[in-house]
Amino acid sequence: MLTLALDTATGVCTVGLVRDGHVLAEYDICVGLTHSEGLMPQLDQMFARTGIKKEEIDRIAVSIGPGSFTGLRIGLAAAEAMAYAWQCGICGVNTLEAMAYNIPVGGTVLAPVLDAQKGNYYTAFYEWVSGELKEVQPVEMADGETLLRQLQDCGKPVLLMGECEKLLKHPLPGSVLVAPEQVRLPKASSVALAAEGEKVLTGEGVFSLRPYYIRKSEAEELWEKRHPQE
Repeated sequence: MLTLALDTATGVCTVGLVRDGHVLAEYDICVGLTHSEGLMPQLDQMFARTGIKKEEIDRIAVSIGPGSFTGLRIGLAAAEAMAYAWQCGICGVNTLEAMAYNIPVGGTVLAPVLDAQKGNYYTAFYEWVSGELKEVQPVEMADGETLLRQLQDCGKPVLLMGECEKLLKHPLPGSVLVAPEQVRLPKASSVALAAEGEKVLTGEGVFSLRPYYIRKSEAEELWEKRHPQE
């Protein structure tokens, strides 16, 4: 099974090729380019360097959120268009869950977080048990104070991941460490690995995936404020 994976949920644009669990290529960019500028050139260069043909792809795994509203839409639209054009399958992967695949070690609670703006964070807690990833706390949006309290209440060593720079301005509980930067943020290879067992959509069904936003965008909130229901 040859999987093309991509994640555009954060400021990192990451694409990768994984065959039967083996990472063939991964290309991460975090230099301020918008994903609409960088995604397709990254993919073209990766295919050129590996010599792999687009027709060889069996499925596309794409991170569907939570994360940046614009980034998620760009990644999902590209993945759907490619899957339809190449007549391959597509599957969506939870962004936070995929991040936990960056560090497959037991005995530690993995706490990936993403900046939800206005002092809030998207978060979920995971733990590797006997080689399988288990959800300790489901995905939710929490303010910084609540999140720090949840980290302290885990009762186990915790490894903080993701967009945690703002949290680091506050004292962290003694049981919490911060993951090294090279494995802290989304990686396409982890998206591919997390896609194992996910439902694969084909044909017209590739367009049925929806981003996992959790909350409404600022534009939606502003529109509802200006157009209250009578």
